[in-house]
Amino acid sequence: MPGPALAIAGLRKNYRQQQALGGVDLEVAPGEIVGLLGPNGAGKSTLTKVACGLVRPSAGRVEVLGRRPGSPQARGELGYLAELFRFPSWCSADELLQLHQRLAGSEGGAAERAELLRLVQLDDVASRRIGEMSKGMQQRLGLAQALVGSPKLLLLDEPTSALDPVGRRIVRGLLEELRGREVAILLNSHLLSEVELVCDRVAIIARGFLIRSGAPEELAGPARVEVETATGIRVFEGAGREETPRIVAELVAAGEEIYHVEVHHSSLEEVYLEAVGGQTG
Repeated sequence: MPGPALAIAGLRKNYRQQQALGGVDLEVAPGEIVGLLGPNGAGKSTLTKVACGLVRPSAGRVEVLGRRPGSPQARGELGYLAELFRFPSWCSADELLQLHQRLAGSEGGAAERAELLRLVQLDDVASRRIGEMSKGMQQRLGLAQALVGSPKLLLLDEPTSALDPVGRRIVRGLLEELRGREVAILLNSHLLSEVELVCDRVAIIARGFLIRSGAPEELAGPARVEVETATGIRVFEGAGREETPRIVAELVAAGEEIYHVEVHHSSLEEVYLEAVGGQTG
């Protein structure tokens, strides 16, 4: 069984007297999408920069496909999209990808560039100058450049922040396709609804520590079913959608008249706010 695409153990980082990360353990498996959540200053960007090899850790172990971050082997397996990126406005989408192919040492040529533009649905604007593109189109082009060279690990910082609902749907479809190709993805985002839709697992960081981790549905906690009957509202704690037909059938068999049924569970937003203690993100 292959090892993790990204393995982080006991990661600490101090900037002089300021602690950015206080000992974080995190793994991302091949084909897994992990959402990294946390308020501003929580340590998300520092963790990402360490994984990219841009920042040296103060302590701990970090491996990208079993390689040291920043090594030529690790860089060859890694794709990265920063939150605040800027591409030359004068070059076309195709020229930008050609430049990044040269930087990454990719030999994919025109076929790779055409495939990447198709994936982000920009294949009809390959010759358009970047300065003439909308912010959302540039965001999708940024995703395309992160995929140059077929990396096995993607680090994406707010990849859907500038996108409209259609653009976010395109990116969700792309991420799901990459999951099928066994690409590992670490996704930083403030859009909790997007994280909940696409991520297999969520890691919540606050004050430099990993404080909650798990699948979105696991973090949301136990559900409950509320049934409005002729005799009042009946609450079934710990029950979810799957148990609802049985609950209703048993109530009807007992002679209850059913007027309304609702299934409740904690949202990821509620879990996040409770975990970070109201810190702003």
